[in-house]
Amino acid sequence: MITPEKQLEIIKRGAVEVISEKELLAKLEKSNKEKKPLRIKAGFDPTAPDIHLGHTVLLEKMRQFQELGHEILFLIGDFTGMIGDPTGRSEVRKPLTKEEVLKNAETYKEQIFKILDAKKTKVMFNSEWLAKMGAMDIVRLGSMQTVARMLEREDFKKRFENQQDISILEFYYPLFQAYDSVHLKADVELGGTDQKFNILMGRTLQRKMGVEEQAVVLMPLLEGLDGVNKMSKSLGNYIGITEQPKDMFGKIMSISDTLMLRYYELLSHISLEELNELKKGIKEGTVHPKTAKENLALEIVERYWGKDAALKAKEEFGHIFKDKGIPDEIPVFELQWEEDEMWIPKIMKLAINVSSSEGVRLMKQGGVTIDDKKCDNPDAKLKKGNYLFKAGKRKFFRVVGK
Repeated sequence: MITPEKQLEIIKRGAVEVISEKELLAKLEKSNKEKKPLRIKAGFDPTAPDIHLGHTVLLEKMRQFQELGHEILFLIGDFTGMIGDPTGRSEVRKPLTKEEVLKNAETYKEQIFKILDAKKTKVMFNSEWLAKMGAMDIVRLGSMQTVARMLEREDFKKRFENQQDISILEFYYPLFQAYDSVHLKADVELGGTDQKFNILMGRTLQRKMGVEEQAVVLMPLLEGLDGVNKMSKSLGNYIGITEQPKDMFGKIMSISDTLMLRYYELLSHISLEELNELKKGIKEGTVHPKTAKENLALEIVERYWGKDAALKAKEEFGHIFKDKGIPDEIPVFELQWEEDEMWIPKIMKLAINVSSSEGVRLMKQGGVTIDDKKCDNPDAKLKKGNYLFKAGKRKFFRVVGK
């Protein structure tokens, strides 16, 4: 049996803030004494169908709670997802349709069990209770909080000062999220630092509605490949968990040594003791950062693709970057040449779905080679033919003109 103190140490790994450690320790002690698992809630609004490693930070913390014997409530906010979380928004967010929400929710369900134990995870939808609320229930919920309190939120405050619209519905979003905690009698809620206002609202509503207040564990927003901005598809600095093994492996190998240790802390399954030994080894020079990075890449790729795929990705990475060769398997795209000569960024857009602006940027930075010749003129065109492209450090593809 893992002691409550040791559990708290594991839970605090990588966390930005625990509200409060004293409360959480008391809950863990009570759970240990009564042999009753804590109810751990984490909510996900299914507004994006594909998960990247940044999203898995919360999932990994849920896995830790799960391995400690606690009950995981994976809450899909299908009801709140149709409203749209206003967090970080500078304007009213367009609500999703029910069909869009449910489609995205299915994708989440398919992907989360690469990390969590499906048999020990309760997947829930908040429409099960929120959609059944009557008009008076919603009126009572609205009476639980003031407009002044809502305007303490930084995003609402800025929009109010800039005389930008804030819908009443958006005010209800944190209230609905908070009511989820009341309904579920959550002992702990997990979330990113950007969700602090909403999660603390859960504590407020629980207190006002006679339910024991949940403890809060806030996790950081994982930096992307650039090591500066949070991982984001829109910024192009992400690692998707459905990306091909070789692409995932190569991207992890491209991160800085400092960022590698952060990824280890938030994403790796090695123990705290092993993590501390790794940090010590790198600091003292007994562990080479490149070796540590390869082990991290192997671990993460194996998690989503299996051991054989991870080993093959490592081998191919070495072939490309050590031997300066090309992969054994290169995707081939047959393109219909629409004119005598086609603009190269357009070819890249049609073949590998990068935007024209991204193609231009890559070319200007010298990141595009065609048939082993660097092409840094963004205005260049190609006649119909067969070409071998290398875009960036890792992406190889062939184009066959038709």
